[in-house]
Formats: sequence, C-alpha cells, structure tokens
Amino acid sequence: MTTTVIGRAWAACDVGGSAAANGMALLFLLPLIWVAVAVPWVVLHGTVGRRHHTAALTAGFVLTLWLSWFLVTWLGMPDSYPDPLCPDNVPPWWPSFLPS
Repeated sequence: MTTTVIGRAWAACDVGGSAAANGMALLFLLPLIWVAVAVPWVVLHGTVGRRHHTAALTAGFVLTLWLSWFLVTWLGMPDSYPDPLCPDNVPPWWPSFLPS
C-alpha cells in the first residue's frame, strides 16, 4: 500500500525522469519498506502479544498506519523537488485533514 501511494504521488507531481525509473526505485524500496513494517510486528508479537493479544494487534495497527504515513510524506513528497503541478509538493488528491 505504501509503495502504491508513493508511486501515485510521484506520478501526480511528475517526480523523476520516467515511469520506468520510478518503478525501479519503488521495486528497490519495496523490501526495505516491508522489513521496516514487519520488524515492529515481530517485536510486538514476541513481547506484548504473549499476554495481551488485543493490545499487541492495536499497537501494531497504529504503528503500521503511522509508519505508512511517515514514509509516504517523507519519500513520496520530496521538498527539494519543486513542481508547478503540486503546490507545496502535495498531490491534489491528498486529503487536507492529513498533514504532509
């Protein structure tokens, strides 16, 4: 999901040289993002999940949402790439209630 949103943000703001280059960058980032999301789940399952399954699931869900938001706003909306299509480097479809 995170890589899809990053790709859509890059496409909407015309980031990068071509779709093929952006796709290769996302293919490279995919395993790194997967590990970044999987490690907290393993730690939560091994520590909190032994006694409090619901708390571990809730914490994992909240952590995954936060990490996804962080990665999309950090990688998907680069501040150093000015573009007239996206004011303030925020895609037009990005919800206004979510900070970028």
